[in-house]
Amino acid sequence: MLPTPRKLAAGPGIGPKPHIHPPEDGAEVEGEDFARVDWWGAELSGVTFTRCRFDDAGLEELVTRRCVFDQCVLTGVRMGGAKHHGTAFLSCRFDRAKLFDVVWDGCKLTGSQFPGASVRPMTSTGSDWSYTSLRAADLSGSDLSGQRFRDADLTDADLRECDLTGADLDRARLQSTKLRGADLRGASMDEINWRGFELTGVRIDLVHAVQFARAHGALVSD
Repeated sequence: MLPTPRKLAAGPGIGPKPHIHPPEDGAEVEGEDFARVDWWGAELSGVTFTRCRFDDAGLEELVTRRCVFDQCVLTGVRMGGAKHHGTAFLSCRFDRAKLFDVVWDGCKLTGSQFPGASVRPMTSTGSDWSYTSLRAADLSGSDLSGQRFRDADLTDADLRECDLTGADLDRARLQSTKLRGADLRGASMDEINWRGFELTGVRIDLVHAVQFARAHGALVSD
């Protein structure tokens, strides 16, 4: 049983607080500035952060369980080796974040943006990346099978050698996306602009082949 959530008031408009300790399990934190905190190896359970800042924070080896980061700014955050289990990052910004070897297990990252972030290598299972902006992100060689990328912006992203079997890519933007060697078999790809990306060396199934042919003007018979 988690303790009854307690509300933490936003602090005054002061500078960074590098020595602040992680919140207790079940805490609700709103509008706090956690810039440059050092929470290496900390464990968070059931904590909700709303509109908080983690600029240049040291969150290496952080472990979260069923936490929520809502509209938080994680610019320049160092999160290498972190493990997130059932945690949600909703409409967060990970500008220039260092996310090496992060585990996303059953996480929800909807609406988050990753400009200039280093996201590879990573382990992602059963996670929802819908509406995320992963423009120009290097995800090459990642296992993203069965995960949701609905309405995600993957423009210029590197998805070479990715396993995307059974993934939900409906309405995803794939313009100039690098896909050579990727496996798209069984992926849902409704309303995809098949003219917008190169399929050389990509593994697709018969449904995709028909969609691709029709997008290029072919008359496909039953």
